[in-house]
Amino acid sequence: MTLRVAAPAVLTRSRRKSVPTGERVTGGVSQAVLIVCAVVVILPFLWTVMSSFKTTSQVLNSPFSLPDRLHFENYVSAWTKAGIGSFFVNTLFVVGGALVITMVLGSMCAYVLARFRFFGNRFIYLLMIAGLTFPIFLAIVPLFFILKGIGLLGTLPGLAITYAAFALPFTVFFMVPFFRSLPESVTEAAAIDGAGQWRTFFSVMVPMATPAISTLAILNFVGLWNQFLLPVALNPDLRKYVLTQGMAAFAGTAGYSIDFGALFAAVVITVIPVLIVYLVFQRALSGGVVIGSDK
Repeated sequence: MTLRVAAPAVLTRSRRKSVPTGERVTGGVSQAVLIVCAVVVILPFLWTVMSSFKTTSQVLNSPFSLPDRLHFENYVSAWTKAGIGSFFVNTLFVVGGALVITMVLGSMCAYVLARFRFFGNRFIYLLMIAGLTFPIFLAIVPLFFILKGIGLLGTLPGLAITYAAFALPFTVFFMVPFFRSLPESVTEAAAIDGAGQWRTFFSVMVPMATPAISTLAILNFVGLWNQFLLPVALNPDLRKYVLTQGMAAFAGTAGYSIDFGALFAAVVITVIPVLIVYLVFQRALSGGVVIGSDK
């Protein structure tokens, strides 16, 4: 009985001794760097959350102390008086619409480029990749006149379409290798069963590509939610501001009479949706990245 209990401990010690010193040093340094990065990210967020429950005088006089009580009225003030509530709804509409357009059109375009051979296939794919290198600020003036010409300047649908256009190249670039890696036997079996191209795509290919689509949806959501330059240049109507515009207007127009408690509450309201998406879909995100790397 004694030998059976001691054997695993001996094996564990031998395995630890067999690990090279260089690997242990590298692992320790990596963990230390990750801990420092986590502290750098987490501490400012916790300080912002703590400050969102303080009054302006408490924020200015004792910025690092705990609030005397939880001032939930800061969130009410940010949601109503500062207009964060309407900006939040506008952002949901724009980002949600852009996300649907991007994922539907991007996955369909990637499927065609990956599974069909036709003249100009390679050129279209390279053109999509070139879109990743095109700076947004260089397209502001042409986009302004294009949206003005079609009557969508300063509208939420126009902003959603613009968001989708800039997210489309990354989606296609990510999805094309994934669709190429899927076995041809699957589409051949679907064709034998009498499925057309539309049914094959939506009933066979999309379910198989769910991990990659989920990962892309999360990444696109975060990028679109934090977009600032496009709405500032193409959405001048205050009633149709998105959250990033609303936050800039809230911080810039209040002057010296700014309500810091409400401002920090507005920041927390802006960050919470992205945080929730990451926490809820963390497993899908990591799984999609692993499957994409395996492919």
